[in-house]
Amino acid sequence: MKLLRNMKYYKADMHLHTALSPCGSLDMGPQNLVRHAVEAGLDMIAVTDHNSGRQCRSVARVASDQGLSVLCGVEVNTREEVHCLAYFPSFRELDAFDRLLYGQLADIPNDPDKFGYQVVVDEQEQIVDYPQKLLISSVDMGVDEVEQAVHRLGGLFIPAHIDRLRNGIIAQLGFIPPGLKCDALEISRHSNVETLVREHPYLADYSFLRGSDAHHPEDIGRGGTRFQLADLTWREICMALEGTGERKMELL
Repeated sequence: MKLLRNMKYYKADMHLHTALSPCGSLDMGPQNLVRHAVEAGLDMIAVTDHNSGRQCRSVARVASDQGLSVLCGVEVNTREEVHCLAYFPSFRELDAFDRLLYGQLADIPNDPDKFGYQVVVDEQEQIVDYPQKLLISSVDMGVDEVEQAVHRLGGLFIPAHIDRLRNGIIAQLGFIPPGLKCDALEISRHSNVETLVREHPYLADYSFLRGSDAHHPEDIGRGGTRFQLADLTWREICMALEGTGERKMELL
């Protein structure tokens, strides 16, 4: 990727879980998560816990002191068991989406012995809440309904790890519905765009990004996206996804 005048490189991990996700390590509190992200040389991270955005604020507050940008996000598990990433420009939209998701989440209580603890912690990593519903359950919304809800709130909708045989949209549905408005597609570090496009030629029309899907501190930054932007802002990120001007993305 050639760096053009007035453009800068920004290294991002677009898919991270915290201690709020029951499958995430309790070591993924804000302080530890941010420290490992900085050590990995990241400029931006996206906090994308399962069906909840409640941990984003404390991570963002800790990250701001370290010069690390945080994108507010959620990883949604749809009615079809498809995992989708949703990113939002501010906490206002994230909070509205969070309330919607929790209301549509299956009324199944979490069992920490089976699924792991799911805790909200503050900046000092003190536990402040225990969400009662199991966050890795599916919400009572189809993938198309999730996409529409994200876009109504001005967010970005991106099917997650589409190359995976479990919870990837192609594995679950057999294809990406042509009417689904995806701002990009995420692939894991275990795959590459060339192979996917060879197997599914229609994917050539999409933009791609990558995140680590880290559930443990040592995995942060193991798979990411390098953005070429004029500045690290929401608008510039949207322009990179659209391929506008000189803004670009490169999978790491």
